[in-house]
Amino acid sequence: MVNLNALGIIFPNMHDSELKELTDHRTMASVPFAGRYRLIDFVLSGMTAAGVQNVGLIVKKNYQSLMDHLGNGREWDLSRKRGGLTIFPPNSAGEGVDYHGRIEALHTILPYIEKAKEDYVILADCNVVCNMDYAALVQKHQELGADITIAYTKEKMTPAIEKNNISLQLAPSGRVRELLTNDSTTGKRNLSMGIMVVGREMLVSIVKNAFSKGQVRFEQEIIAKKLETMQVYGYEFSGYRSRIVDMGSYFEANMQMLYVENLNRLFPEGRPIYTKVRDEAPVRYAIDCKVKNVTMADGCIIEGEVENCILFRGCRVGKGAVVKNCILMQNTVIGPGARMNYVITDKDVTVSEGQYLGGTKNFQVFVKKGSTV
Repeated sequence: MVNLNALGIIFPNMHDSELKELTDHRTMASVPFAGRYRLIDFVLSGMTAAGVQNVGLIVKKNYQSLMDHLGNGREWDLSRKRGGLTIFPPNSAGEGVDYHGRIEALHTILPYIEKAKEDYVILADCNVVCNMDYAALVQKHQELGADITIAYTKEKMTPAIEKNNISLQLAPSGRVRELLTNDSTTGKRNLSMGIMVVGREMLVSIVKNAFSKGQVRFEQEIIAKKLETMQVYGYEFSGYRSRIVDMGSYFEANMQMLYVENLNRLFPEGRPIYTKVRDEAPVRYAIDCKVKNVTMADGCIIEGEVENCILFRGCRVGKGAVVKNCILMQNTVIGPGARMNYVITDKDVTVSEGQYLGGTKNFQVFVKKGSTV
C-alpha cells in the first residue's frame, strides 16, 4: 500500500446533537449501521484504502463504545509501531469538556499535528455514509494548488438538512465564492460533507492564529471570511452517500441497504468496508419462520416472521412474532407473539411476549438501550 502523505483527523462527536436518541451513551462515529458496521468504519476504511497510515481521533465524551469497537485499529491495518491509530480523549477538564468547534478541538492536539511527517491533513466527520476515494481527493487538492479543498455533494434541500448545513457557491473553476451556514434555499445545493484537505503547516498556522483570537468554528469563522485571500476549492463526490441528520434520515439510510443497487454502490468490488470482527455462529432459521428482504448479521435466531428489516448481531425473534420495517440492534430479543412495525431498538432491548409496538414510515418508535417493554 502506498503512503498517501496525508494525516487523517476524525471528529467522532461533531454531530452528536443531531441524533440524541442514539448518542446518549456513544459518539456519532460509533452509531451502528447496516447490521454490522459503525459509522466510523466508512471513514477509516476509506482512509486506509487510500494509504493513510496515521489517523487521530479527537473525542470529548461517551467514547467508551468507540474505543471498544476500534481496539488497536488492527481491522483497518492501523495497528502500527509508527503512526497508526491514536485516540485523543479530553485532556484538560476531564470527561465533561465540551469543544465548541474544530479550532478548539485541533488546538488540543497541536503537538501531534506539528510532529507529524505528512504534508497534508484530511479532516473528517462521520455523519455521511459513503465510500470515498481519499487519494483522489488529495490528488485534486494538489492539482488545483489549493489551500483548502472541501468535499461536497449536490443534494436537494430538505427540512431536516435546513437546520444544520454548510453549502458552497462555486465559480466555474470550482473555487468557492461563498460559504453559507444553514442556507434554506430550495432546490439542489452544494452541501459540504464535513470532509476537507488542508496543508499541515497551513493548518497549524490557522489553528494557532484563530485560537488566539477566540475563534472556534473552522468553516464559518475562518474559511468563510478568507475566501478572497485563500484558494478554497470544492470537490464534488458523486458516489453513493446517505447524510444522517436526524432519526428519520438514520432510519431511511439503513432501509436503503435492503436494495441491492445501493449495496453495490456503497460496497463496490475492490473497496471493502472493514469493521470489528466477532466470531459468532451463522444465522439460525427455524423450520416454520418467514424471512423476506432482510439484512441480518451473524448470531441471529429467527423463529417468527421478519420482513423489510435490519438485524444486528445476536438478535432473536421468537415463535409467532411478526417484525416488519424495523431496525433491531445487537442482542435485541423479541418475545413470542410480539408484533412490531416501524420500530428502532437500541442494544440489549427485550420486547416481552405478546407486546405490540408500532410507528409509521415518517415517525418510528425508538426503544432505549437495555429497556424491557
